[in-house]
Amino acid sequence: MESATATEKHSPVLRTLAHVVSIVFHPLFISSYVTAFLVYIHPYAFAGLDAKLRMFRVIMVVFNTAFIPGFAVFLMWRLGLLKSMLLRTQQERIIPYVAAMICYFWAWLVTKNHPDNPEYFTNYMQGAFFAVCAAWMLNIYTKVSMHTIALGGALTFFLIQSFDPIYPTGYFLTIAFLISGITGTARMLVSDHHPSQIYLGYIVGALCQLVAIWL
Repeated sequence: MESATATEKHSPVLRTLAHVVSIVFHPLFISSYVTAFLVYIHPYAFAGLDAKLRMFRVIMVVFNTAFIPGFAVFLMWRLGLLKSMLLRTQQERIIPYVAAMICYFWAWLVTKNHPDNPEYFTNYMQGAFFAVCAAWMLNIYTKVSMHTIALGGALTFFLIQSFDPIYPTGYFLTIAFLISGITGTARMLVSDHHPSQIYLGYIVGALCQLVAIWL
C-alpha cells in the first residue's frame, strides 16, 4: 500500500516517462546495447571483422539474451504459469530466472569460443551470466531490481574501459552514469521496489563484472 500511495503522488506524465525509461532500458536489452557499442562504435573491438560477421555478433547476443528469455516469459504467461509478464513477485521470478541463466550461459559460452572476440567482451558476457545467477539466488531473500543489476554491470564495464590507454571511453562512461541514474529513479517511481533493492542491484551488477574479470 505504501508503494502504491507513493506512486500515485507523482504526475501521470512523470509516471509515463518512468515507464518508457523502464522499457527502453529493460534488463534484457542492456547486453545488446553494450554489444552494439563494441561492434559499431568502438573502433578497435571488432576491427578485424567484416560487416556481416559484426552483424552476426549482435544478432547472437540479442537472440540469446533478449529474444529467447523474453519469449520464454511470454509463453509462461500465456500458459498461466505467471500472472503477469512484469514479474511483480519473487515467486513469479524463479522460473524466468532459470530460463535466463541458461540463455546467458549459452551466450557467454558462444562468445568465449570465438577467438576473435576481445577479452573484455567475453568478460562482460561472463559477468552478465553471473549477474543473472546472483539475482536468482538473492530472489530467495529479496526482490532485487533486475534493471539496476543489468545497469550496474554495464556501468562497471564502461568504467573499466575508460582506463583503456588505446581508446578510453570516458564520454560513454558519463552517458552510462546518466542512464543508470535515470533508470534507477524511474524504477523508484513506478515499481514497488524499496530503495535498498534498487541500490543492491547496482552493487550486485558491479561485483559480478569484477568477479568475471578476476576469474
